[in-house]
Amino acid sequence: MQSKAATVRAYLDSLPADRRATLEAVRRAILANLDADYEEGMQYGMIGYCVPHRVFPDGYHCDPERPLMFAGLAAQKNYCALHLMSVYGNTKENEWLRAAFARAGRKLDMGKACIRFQRLDDLPLDVIGEAIRRTPARAFVDGYVRALAARGAAKRPAKRTAKARAAKVRGSRRAK
Repeated sequence: MQSKAATVRAYLDSLPADRRATLEAVRRAILANLDADYEEGMQYGMIGYCVPHRVFPDGYHCDPERPLMFAGLAAQKNYCALHLMSVYGNTKENEWLRAAFARAGRKLDMGKACIRFQRLDDLPLDVIGEAIRRTPARAFVDGYVRALAARGAAKRPAKRTAKARAAKVRGSRRAK
């Protein structure tokens, strides 16, 4: 559930005490390990950690007015979530995170980039801190730019094919 809170403090204050305490502990682990080129604020209705435009002027490719999201922390209806974009599409970081959770004796409940947890005990905070520390902002931007370039190169022919198919369908309709 997205919050309408304008500040991190307002977001945290809007949560029930148990959820607030959990997110505050995770937030402390993130902030203690966050590269100075990232900024904390509200993004997408949750606490967000982003690469600001002063570091990466291009911003998020789908909405360049927004800074590039690195991580997010939120209380959902039935769980809390930590979104780590540094592990999304990065096999090396994803494998490291899975192995680190296993070494810590914790079960990792993760989608593509979203770690779901019910209680603070579900997260090894030292692993979360290390996951944050492992990806400085400039390295994150470099990986993001490489991924966009690779995706763009792979998608261009598919887009042309789709356009060609649409033109062919329009052309066959006109012929009738």
